[in-house]
Amino acid sequence: MSVLDFLGKEILYFDGAMGTRLQAAGMKPGELPEVWNITHGDVVAEIHASYVKAGANILKSNTFGANALKMQGSGYTVEEAVLAAFANARKGFQKANETGQPDSVISDSASRSFSEISGSLQGKASGAGIASSDFIKKAPGQFIALDLGPTGKLLAPYGDLQFEEAVALYAETVRAGVKAKADLILVETMSDTYEAKAAILAAKENSDLPVFVSFTFDKDGKLLNGADVETAVLMAEGLGADAVGFNCGLGPDLVARLMPRARVVTELPLIANPNAGLPVEKEGKTVFTTGPEEFAEYMLDVYREGGAVLGGCCGTDPDYIRLLAARTQGQKPIAAQRHRAVTAVTGYGAPVYFDKMPVLIGERINPTGKPLLKEALRNGDMDYICRLGLEQLDHGAHILDVNTGLPGLDERETLSKAVTHLQAITPAPLEIDTSHYEAMENALRLYNGKPLLNSVNGKPESMEQVFPLAKKYGAAVVGLCLDETGIPDSAEGRLAIAEKIIATAADYGIDKKDILIDPLALTVSTDSRNPAIDLAVIKALKEKGIHTVMGVSNISFGLPNRDAVNSTFFAMSLAAGLSSAIMNPQSERMMEAYRSFCALSGADEGCKEFVARYANAPKAKNAAAVSEYTLYDAIVKGLTEQSGAATVKLLEEKNAPLDIINQYIIPALNTVGEGFGKKTLFLPQLLMAADAAKASFDELKKQMQAGDGSGEPGDTIVLAVVKGDIHDIGKNIVKVLWENYGYHVVDLGKDVPPQSVVEAVEKHHAKLVGLTALMTTTVASMEDTISELRKNTDTKILVGGAVMTKEYADAIGADGYAPDAVAAVDYANKIFKEK
Repeated sequence: MSVLDFLGKEILYFDGAMGTRLQAAGMKPGELPEVWNITHGDVVAEIHASYVKAGANILKSNTFGANALKMQGSGYTVEEAVLAAFANARKGFQKANETGQPDSVISDSASRSFSEISGSLQGKASGAGIASSDFIKKAPGQFIALDLGPTGKLLAPYGDLQFEEAVALYAETVRAGVKAKADLILVETMSDTYEAKAAILAAKENSDLPVFVSFTFDKDGKLLNGADVETAVLMAEGLGADAVGFNCGLGPDLVARLMPRARVVTELPLIANPNAGLPVEKEGKTVFTTGPEEFAEYMLDVYREGGAVLGGCCGTDPDYIRLLAARTQGQKPIAAQRHRAVTAVTGYGAPVYFDKMPVLIGERINPTGKPLLKEALRNGDMDYICRLGLEQLDHGAHILDVNTGLPGLDERETLSKAVTHLQAITPAPLEIDTSHYEAMENALRLYNGKPLLNSVNGKPESMEQVFPLAKKYGAAVVGLCLDETGIPDSAEGRLAIAEKIIATAADYGIDKKDILIDPLALTVSTDSRNPAIDLAVIKALKEKGIHTVMGVSNISFGLPNRDAVNSTFFAMSLAAGLSSAIMNPQSERMMEAYRSFCALSGADEGCKEFVARYANAPKAKNAAAVSEYTLYDAIVKGLTEQSGAATVKLLEEKNAPLDIINQYIIPALNTVGEGFGKKTLFLPQLLMAADAAKASFDELKKQMQAGDGSGEPGDTIVLAVVKGDIHDIGKNIVKVLWENYGYHVVDLGKDVPPQSVVEAVEKHHAKLVGLTALMTTTVASMEDTISELRKNTDTKILVGGAVMTKEYADAIGADGYAPDAVAAVDYANKIFKEK
């Protein structure tokens, strides 16, 4: 039987922490846990067995970091580490089964036979506890999950790991897991939806195994890239995850608070593998704040909120799992309450829902009738496209339509570039607008989030091409009311096509909640019946619970004073039940119609948004033309080319470089930093603003090198990831921001011994050292490094990282703690000068 036969029918139990248990068994800082699968297989197997005896029936393979990036230089291949990991997990089940285990983890009705893996590692692992006899059968109802953790790299455009490279890294591990006879794949500890997508695609494209996905959120329910709970869950569900949920980062109390948000947008079974609270130092050891009893009590709340797959992460041991299993023994998963299916799309920010209020889709990124956009596309000027998008969002668009179809250009390339560039500077959802199937697939693949796809129609060819792509990549789809016979001239004819599209989508496994029907507005100037047909289609679909979308402005084609016609028809369509409109948000008449409708219909409760927009407001002005962004605005919005151009203009106007830095660059970075602190801006915007600032600095450096003489060397900071830790995402982010604030950063890289940090401080006379650590197993190295710095230098020491807290920083002797990169900048500014 498959794990899917149990999922949602009885509670499944994951195991707890592996890394801290290995550390307790003697694993040194810097050693790879995955290598211990081969060199200390019996130790790993014994840890697995202890969890099975405690009540776990799903073991996570010790492969969290088994990818080519992390295994490089280890002396072993990814496949060798994975095969050994599964041998150890099976041996763990065997040990536990021989000595007895809780009956609650085995279903009486389950039966399954398991194949044995050939002894491909016998030669290499001789004497290391790995032999063909270790590949034993498990009891029915016991499963081993191929554990896929983060790569440790930021994906482009914010880092240097390309999306397809990430997919390839995960694919190699998945293929090894298939060879090892994995029962399921667990994609866990994901703090970036884009990396999660890469892992899920790798799992789906290289296996037919069930896929579970769990994310690591902060206390506010945000991922590192700014995605919230609902966005992450919607994307994972769309990509075909079988279960979704939470792990690491938070204790069980905070996970229980976030569970209801997931249940609102999905009926998938929910996973909860929280930490044992937060790590602190006690008597020279790292301990966690939540004990087994308290953990188990909180996990009861997690269960009541819908947890169907329960276990632990950092700091949890068999005692935690034993009490968790005991507290929930005999219980069945609480079925998700049936709710109205949610229709939503996302970028990497908050979702846009079609169920709450009418949605505005900005239409301006479409070259039809736009000579400047055509020129920009031919020149590859993505900065211009980004500015078009930002203008529409500033004027109230919720989603941006992106169409780059232009004769003579490679639409596959231009559409993908436009999508990736827009997503670099805005978390808003995009509507991928193309009839070119190859361009469609590439853009869907590279998209970060759950996209809106425009479009499919009732022609068999269209549905055969589009629906498989929409299903694979989890897109919501616009269905056009036309087929091989054309566009019907009656509401009944168009409704018949809509029904055909919805029924065919269902055959591909696409729910009607993910279909939005476009009745197709045809100009009233050629047939006065056209508006009435559209309104009738909208009303009929509204009654059936089907969402609609329409390009409103087509109704006025060929007429004068088009804005008047468009805005009136828009209001009529909204009154008929139109869910969303593809329109120009920079048309004040259209926006007046929209805001008035929302106020009158109750969508704008208490008319709050209407009053905020119009009370005591001067006559609305159009957005600044794309060429009028100031340097400050260009940096805040993350526009690198515009930032460089604005800097050149300021220099030509005889502004001194230091004046430009102090009057434009630093204030802009401060604004972004404040937004980051208030959770109105997130890591992607922070990094793109830093890139824009760098583009400005590059222009200033040219001026300074030409002999301006106004530059001065910045204060020096030494930065390092401590010994044993190879995760440098946080370090790299801090480095970028410090450099943009004018500091000279000596970057020692990752896995840096304490003495190397001391030597760098002495060599560069650094007044500040920044130390980071991601893994629980390496915080001891941070304390050792601080101790060596105290013995040999008088430098200030700032620490940060996923496992670090203010209390822990104080306990190990750091001078300061930075929960994020902006806090690191604030600390440096206080140490050196007010900036």
